[in-house]
Amino acid sequence: MSWISWAELLAGGLITGGIYALVAIGLNLQYGLMRIMNISHGEFLMLGAFLTWWAHVQWGLSPLLLVPVAFVLLMGLGMLVHVLCFRRLAARAPNVDVFEARSLMVGFGLMFLVQNAALLAWGGDLRGYEYLADPVQVAGMRFTGNKLVLFAVALALSLALIALLRWTLLGKAVRALMQSPTGAQLVGINTARLHPLMFGIGLGLSGVAGALLSMTYEISPSMGEPYTITALIVITLGGFGSIAGSLAGGLLLGVVEALGMHFGSPSLKMLLSYAVFIGVLIWRPNGLFSKKR
Repeated sequence: MSWISWAELLAGGLITGGIYALVAIGLNLQYGLMRIMNISHGEFLMLGAFLTWWAHVQWGLSPLLLVPVAFVLLMGLGMLVHVLCFRRLAARAPNVDVFEARSLMVGFGLMFLVQNAALLAWGGDLRGYEYLADPVQVAGMRFTGNKLVLFAVALALSLALIALLRWTLLGKAVRALMQSPTGAQLVGINTARLHPLMFGIGLGLSGVAGALLSMTYEISPSMGEPYTITALIVITLGGFGSIAGSLAGGLLLGVVEALGMHFGSPSLKMLLSYAVFIGVLIWRPNGLFSKKR
């Protein structure tokens, strides 16, 4: 292989990893802050994809204009889901372990609820459209324009959220709550407002990922579940509660899968992904990018 072929292979993995990171950051934000393992996270990615496809096909709106719309709509829906479901669970659970178990069960229910609602609304057929599908040459490498846009937006949003959490007052409150919920409440942090807001932001990021994916791949009501599983692998790589670790883990997993696809098959790609997942759980359970304690 020439160096250009290697560069295209690695760059393609990073592009895929950018989406993985965006989805994982949203899920990690929910678990790290509220201990909600939202197994239905990928279904809201699917909703973002279908809403973008539907608005583009029906009204001819640019998918890029619909990206912020998908974020706002899914963020609002996420806040509503948190208030109606997870806030009640938290109020009635005797301890964190019981709350995690119950929230996992609610997540499964939400997953099937959203999937079947999408089936009723749009049917089970694959959907898609062409947008920025012409090839673009960058430093001798060729990519479709929509994949470059996908990577740029996913990376920009991931870095923006990391900056928000690191350098703003809101971010300090979130990090304080992740480190010590009791201590955060003692210093006056309003968890009743912060929890639904951050849960909504997590689902909003998932909706953005779906909107971006609709530009490059065919979509279906069952597309969300694999992204939830991938997000769990990424979170394990980066460390639970580590947003920067989710970005690094997503990019790494994208490269690993790209190498597996090139030198083997989709089966080898999945084999490598799960081998890395199990290996990190055994030898570095806090994540590859977490600080040693």
